[in-house]
Amino acid sequence: TVFLRFQVLGFGVDPDLQINIFKELQTGESLTGVSQVQGFHNESRAFLFQDTSRNIKASPEIAERMLQKLRNKSEFTVLVTLKQERLNSGVILSIHHSDQRYLELESSGHRNEIRLHYRTKSQQAHTEIFPYTLADNQWHKVSIAVSASHVILHIDCNRIYERVVETPSMDIPSETLFWLGQRNNAHGFFKVGLTKVTHFFLCRLKTGESSRAKVLSTFQKKINHSFLNGTVQCETLFCPPLQCSSGFSPAYVKGVCCKKCQRICLFSGRTYLDGERKAVYDSSGKCILFECRDRTMHRMSSEDCPELNCPESEQINLSDRCCKVCKGHDFCAEGHSCMENSECVNLEAGACCSCKDGFRALREDNAYCEDIDECAEGKHYCRENTMCVNTPGSFMCICQTGYIRIDDYSCTGK
Repeated sequence: TVFLRFQVLGFGVDPDLQINIFKELQTGESLTGVSQVQGFHNESRAFLFQDTSRNIKASPEIAERMLQKLRNKSEFTVLVTLKQERLNSGVILSIHHSDQRYLELESSGHRNEIRLHYRTKSQQAHTEIFPYTLADNQWHKVSIAVSASHVILHIDCNRIYERVVETPSMDIPSETLFWLGQRNNAHGFFKVGLTKVTHFFLCRLKTGESSRAKVLSTFQKKINHSFLNGTVQCETLFCPPLQCSSGFSPAYVKGVCCKKCQRICLFSGRTYLDGERKAVYDSSGKCILFECRDRTMHRMSSEDCPELNCPESEQINLSDRCCKVCKGHDFCAEGHSCMENSECVNLEAGACCSCKDGFRALREDNAYCEDIDECAEGKHYCRENTMCVNTPGSFMCICQTGYIRIDDYSCTGK
């Protein structure tokens, strides 16, 4: 069960800037998937959000009225009081337009993280991750204060994190959606109850365990994808082996984690996928470029090559084009398929993907990588009186209650 007390307000605590989400969404009225129950106190009431058929979002008129208070603000605070069972995860609040999240607060009991999603001033999607164990079936008071380029996280009145981040953009467009207890009508569900308490908003959330079912089969262990911030994220999954018909071959395609059957061309004893090119030199040394399209290698029209600013001894031939390039050419700048936790690396005659430090490959081309859980795998240096917390690409050691920090890896009694 997760109990939540929730408020969004501007600095200065002007009542006109506070957003009473409980009242604005009129949760007390009849809504599918919501039932009234007793609140945290005997004299209070709560509304239990208990299935995934609900559609709890503000109407366009109400959303616009609430968003007017947030629009173009550089300072605001989100207050939450919660009691969350272990392994519970979901979206508490989501303000998004299409796939662009302008403000979303998420609590993950699976990863032991608090996540704040927003758009930056440069109009880039950003997720600030705060490793912390909230899902411990205990009451916690959480405050996330955003002030221009600073984000401060308090838990139980203790400052846990203070970071300098890219300034959030609250340039929220019209027709933006305002959801409570879910990201949209299909994802990020909490089973939620709401109760109003003086000057605050109390939400009571209850979620069942959502652990992924273990699939026992002989399927090859590969990866699945989901879309987050407009990019493809991968997680481990069992994919069925491909049985491609004649003229097709298993291959990776952009935006899909597992291999798909793709059309191929046979040329000079080699197999080429649709879109792949091959440079061939005739007896006179003239280069002819071919491209695989619809199972046939098509001759490409000749093109003028740019003048190179390096000596001929520094120029190299490539197998997929007729134009030479200088040694040290930036192939990554031409485009690549390396995803969020992978980075593009230039080689002498092309580019490849390499997992960032603290991540491991999910497939052989290193385009998709997953975080290594140093804590679970015992690959950390946390000593006595500390608790290891996994972070993206690394880990951190948090002092146990009643102990003070000596260094990054150890704590001692007061």
